Amino acid sequence: MKQRLIVIGNGMVGHHFVEQWLASEAAEDYELTVFGAERQPAYDRVHLSEYFEQQSADHLYLGEPGFYQQPGIELRLGEAVTAIDPADKTVSTELGEYAFDKLVLATGSYPFVPPIPGGDQPHCLVYRTLDDLDAIRASADGVHTGVVIGGGLLGLEAANALKSLGLDVHVVEFAPRLMPVQLDEEAGAMLRRKIEALGVAVHTDKATREIVSGESARMKMCFADETALETDLIVFSAGIRPQDALAKAAGLALGERGGVDVDQHCRTSHPDIYAIGECAVWNGRHFGLVAPGYTMARAAVSHLNDDGKVHFQGADMSTKLKLLGVDVGSIGDAHGHTPGCKNYRYTDERTGVYRRLVVSEDGKHLLGAILIGDNSYYDPLLQLALNDMPLPEHPEALILPASEGGLPTVGSAEVPMTATICSCHNVSKGDICEAMNDGAVSVADLKASTKAATGCGGCAAMLKTVLDAELEKRGVQVDRSLCVHFSHTRQELFHLIRVGQIKSFGELISRHGSGGGCEICKPAVASILASCWNEHVHTPDLLPLQDTNDTFMANMQKNGTYSVVPRIPGGEITPKMLIALGEVGDKYQLYTKITGGQRIDLFGATLDELPLIWEELIAAGFETGHAYGKSLRTVKSCVGSTWCRFGVQDSVGMAIEIENRYKGLRAPHKVKMAVSGCTRECAEAQSKDIGVIATENGWNLYVCGNGGMKPRHADLFATDLDDETLVRYIDRILMFYIYTADRLQRTSVWMENLEGGLDYLRQVVIDDSLGLAAELEARMQHVVDSYRCEWKEAVEDPTKRKRFRSFVNSDEPGRARIVQVVERGQLIPARELAVEEA
Repeated sequence: MKQRLIVIGNGMVGHHFVEQWLASEAAEDYELTVFGAERQPAYDRVHLSEYFEQQSADHLYLGEPGFYQQPGIELRLGEAVTAIDPADKTVSTELGEYAFDKLVLATGSYPFVPPIPGGDQPHCLVYRTLDDLDAIRASADGVHTGVVIGGGLLGLEAANALKSLGLDVHVVEFAPRLMPVQLDEEAGAMLRRKIEALGVAVHTDKATREIVSGESARMKMCFADETALETDLIVFSAGIRPQDALAKAAGLALGERGGVDVDQHCRTSHPDIYAIGECAVWNGRHFGLVAPGYTMARAAVSHLNDDGKVHFQGADMSTKLKLLGVDVGSIGDAHGHTPGCKNYRYTDERTGVYRRLVVSEDGKHLLGAILIGDNSYYDPLLQLALNDMPLPEHPEALILPASEGGLPTVGSAEVPMTATICSCHNVSKGDICEAMNDGAVSVADLKASTKAATGCGGCAAMLKTVLDAELEKRGVQVDRSLCVHFSHTRQELFHLIRVGQIKSFGELISRHGSGGGCEICKPAVASILASCWNEHVHTPDLLPLQDTNDTFMANMQKNGTYSVVPRIPGGEITPKMLIALGEVGDKYQLYTKITGGQRIDLFGATLDELPLIWEELIAAGFETGHAYGKSLRTVKSCVGSTWCRFGVQDSVGMAIEIENRYKGLRAPHKVKMAVSGCTRECAEAQSKDIGVIATENGWNLYVCGNGGMKPRHADLFATDLDDETLVRYIDRILMFYIYTADRLQRTSVWMENLEGGLDYLRQVVIDDSLGLAAELEARMQHVVDSYRCEWKEAVEDPTKRKRFRSFVNSDEPGRARIVQVVERGQLIPARELAVEEA
């Protein structure tokens, strides 16, 4: 008869235990039952704030679908364990009593709510579970202001969540600075300035005395210093406490400050009961990160299998994260508590960067570090600290920018085989090399075989570095060529075209390539040629390179028709132009929809109708919106100071100026921009490739944000810029992106792969460290000066216009063979295609 193993808790650590357990030999001898108090199966709490961005929790769930339907495992969700009887070896729920032979507590932690009078009101909430986030979303509906009590890691995550709901956000912290556990005074001050620049108000040294009814909002927070703050909802995020109530009631030994006391096997005071994750304390220490919890889970599985492979002996608590779009990193002894240690600091208040190194008394070993504003230094510094690697003669060079004598980052060759690359899943460099010995040749292969970079994801860059270095070490060339026809990267081809004044694909391939080209290199070269020389896509040498959308200057839809998207700069449009759009849509029976970029999309045009539609739109004052190209799409705006009582600058005017300047600019990928008239951020500028937010002193510039499938918060690049400087910086950034990005690489991915990251980009753009500023501006000005509406040229040139015939040997209109149905008053593609009779 099989033994019975019960796991209480189906969070991240509990789930990891189950994964490790099912892969072990002992699993065959047990029936496994998992109790989860929540209704949902295990999900990723590290990325909990993404729940608001995705409007669904599907992407957060852990494990493959059907994981808990495997034989020998029973998952009981929504059934909380209410008691443990260690003597009888049973657990109780409201539904019954269950016997166990072995028990694992993975009950996690609960949010600490300070005992503040009035803190139990309906709109006083916590930030911990999906249900908590649903409650926050409901509370935020229709109101304006939200407060987070707590300025630590979780508090700033909660502030980001409230900001994503469109609230004016305040963070109230009892300590004198933000993130007091991880950051020193200077770092806390730098982080505060950067977060306040994002429109989040920060209040430190604030003790909340009571919460009462508000006058202009739901509640008023009364502070010990006699000041007050009114708010519509409050989120408590003032730390966590071990969820040890079950263990305490069962008589298990606890730590002095709570938490279930465990040994190196994660075994409690009862030999058949284990505790892992945030509910446990080891050697008097509580570990509030997921990586130590995973190690505890592996230690418990190892002991249950009696193999002695894994013991829990503490964990590194270093952290790397992005809070409200701001890079924050903390490594080891960040506060310099080690006797005799020495400190190095680098501060750049203009760009919002702070770096601190804590080294041993002899200067030979890295003990700790703090990073604000640029985490590109984190991975190499972490490897130096974790592996006790010797420091260079001048350690300060490790945190200096390259322009000031900084050293190259630590390469894979210097990292020992025992070095931990992924702390979440305890994957060493040696494990990665072993996986490569077994056939892994890509990051995807390594993720699948080792699970590296599938936890918090913070080690992804280091994983790629190790992979590439090991491939090259083994004699495998890490081929970064564009395709088989060019042994050059996109960046190298751009340089060859620009310097060699090459203006056709044929000339390029004859001088620097081979063969006839393919679907990879032809569109890429077409984009480079357009970026350099800005000639019409129907130029005879360029036309064969274009894909369908660029060829016909419209987006092909699933039924063979095309969509027409005229440019509406800044989203500003006159009533007459709106009427013209309506008349065109009605005349050609086009499905009409307002886009997320403040434009109007007309769907269902046939190929032969395109020039007719363009003619009417051009006559009404429109031009091509380039929705079909890898180019500037839109510059979204709010009404700004023109109409809004909160606006501090003319955001519409700036958006129109920017859109008219960069319209038609071809790039490695599409580019989206936005301009907000104040920090309330109605235009959502921080999710765009280029984002501009008005301040009372000018404009804040954000770069390399991205919505879509893999959202990325834009980075704050520069603050309080005047109009001329703002445009000059955007010129340089966009052209440097065009110079250096890979094929089909969004600015967000480009930034993440740019050596030196944001700090390096600032050096290039602001400090002109490469001496390219004048060239970048001149190149952009050439694009601006040579702009022509592609639609207008096509309809006015009889040769170009001939291409827009649905059938070459027939005058039959293309619409004659399009099958459509009416839905909600508009024509849409028929869901089932009509079949012609034989």
